[in-house]
Amino acid sequence: MPSPPPAWWKDGVCYQIWPSSYKDSNSDGLGDIPGILPTLNYLRDLGIDIIWLSPTYASPQADMGYDISDFEAIYPPFGTMADMDMLISEVHRRGMRIILDLVINHTSDQHVWFKESRKSRDNKYSDFYMWQPPKYAPDGTRRPPNNWRSSFGGSAWEYVLERDQYYLHLFAKEQPDLNWENPVARKAIYETAIEYWLKKGVDGFRVDVANLYSKDVSFPDAKILEPDAETQFPFEHCLNGPRIHEFLKEIRRDVLDKYGEDVMMVGECWMTERDEVIRYVSKGEKELNMIFDFAMASVVMEFEDGAPKTREWKLPELKAAVAKAQLLTQDTEAWTTVFAENHDVPRSLSRYATTDPKWKVKAGKLLAVMLATLTGTLFLYQGQEIGMVNVPDSWTVEDFRDIASLNSWKATAERYAGDEEKLCKALQMLRMTSRDNARTPVQWDDGPNAGFCPQGVKPWIRVHDNYKEVNVAAAQKDPDSILATWKQMLRLRKQYRDVLVYGSFEIYNMEDPNVFSYVKSFEDTKILVALNFSSEEQDLEIPPSFKERTMELLVANVDQVQDKLSAWEARAYLVR
Repeated sequence: MPSPPPAWWKDGVCYQIWPSSYKDSNSDGLGDIPGILPTLNYLRDLGIDIIWLSPTYASPQADMGYDISDFEAIYPPFGTMADMDMLISEVHRRGMRIILDLVINHTSDQHVWFKESRKSRDNKYSDFYMWQPPKYAPDGTRRPPNNWRSSFGGSAWEYVLERDQYYLHLFAKEQPDLNWENPVARKAIYETAIEYWLKKGVDGFRVDVANLYSKDVSFPDAKILEPDAETQFPFEHCLNGPRIHEFLKEIRRDVLDKYGEDVMMVGECWMTERDEVIRYVSKGEKELNMIFDFAMASVVMEFEDGAPKTREWKLPELKAAVAKAQLLTQDTEAWTTVFAENHDVPRSLSRYATTDPKWKVKAGKLLAVMLATLTGTLFLYQGQEIGMVNVPDSWTVEDFRDIASLNSWKATAERYAGDEEKLCKALQMLRMTSRDNARTPVQWDDGPNAGFCPQGVKPWIRVHDNYKEVNVAAAQKDPDSILATWKQMLRLRKQYRDVLVYGSFEIYNMEDPNVFSYVKSFEDTKILVALNFSSEEQDLEIPPSFKERTMELLVANVDQVQDKLSAWEARAYLVR
């Protein structure tokens, strides 16, 4: 079998930048586009090929830029359009690519489309959003159209007097959902949110909530899963809706194909089973190139009463979650992603490994070995490469900034008012699950504010307390750092591209509660990966078929390997 044909969005390693928390260039406590420019060589030297830039569009910032008021303008504190043009140019000059967030399930309520839409039922933009009439209780009380709940809590409907109607918002009330049933609205979305940026030279998009655009427009009540709650999550009426594949095919056919076949589209698709995933990403379907599968996130987190919480989990569950995405590429024409962190989920060291000072660095290297040896397009999130972790126990509610976290805390505080024990536990859960865990400033050095912004300037969100020990400058000087291992692994991933990026995947010890071992294969090349997810020494099992073959140690996170795997040890062998 010949080597797979090159595809930049398959072979490339992508690095997500959350602008607010990346690097402040103008001393206002907020990261910005000019702050990114001096770090491009650092990213290139790390082994990054693609940069994913989270939203920098004009926005009132109700949800950190995911509420867009103008798709063709830059949020002024982030810089200017000239700054963005410079960033695109400088990324390309270094041989890298850049993708943007495509947020087109909703806009801001400050977008001109919505401002006009809310004025009346018969203007140019009146049908750009999802409007429904009220319902009335027997006593005449006005009620929302149904019992749907917003992902950020409370009803998913907001009343507007001018129209005597409610608009749908699956997220914050400041984020009204666009009406994808309207072809005129779709055309306007394509022109302003997609084509405008492709003409500027961006190489693709990460597609926000890509499986939510199509709703059941009969708007039935959601199933009652929480009998005591007024609202219910409407997933069965919104996720993977009746026309979603039609809409995505239209985007590819009518918009993207004009700019070539290799415009990258990676979709965020929560709660989607394998057969449905294949419909999104199979080559013949011509929709998305790949999706983010959140099976790994679901292993360690769940929702209770609408709020995220951690859960007890065992290693075989993590193996099954990894396998779900890995096996997608086998016997199909589909492609997959590899990731453990992004702006919406807590830090991977805190979720999947350990932050015990004795093992933290070793565990961070183990995660690097695992992620860099899996098939698919690899995504890193800012700070992951140096081992940044969740917020410390010293954080209080006043330290959080995320709208979802604050809304969740408000509901919890009201529900358990006066019960200090439950409120204390809820605060600890907030520290473990909040999206702000991923949004603390990047720790560049051990100076004031971790080098994110100058001394005397207050960052928009608190810097992690451990920045003196965990920072880029220290990691660059330390040949034994997590950063050094990531550099090593990304070089190895390119060297053994056929087997690591494209190879088949087979778990060797599915039920082992401590060790995760798997074999990557491409033609006659095989790589055995063994990962000890425990703080105790474990046996290293070698597949019987390998015992007559030569095994060359490619990488290990220890100075010298022994017969057994030490605590949090990771190894990868080339089997000849």
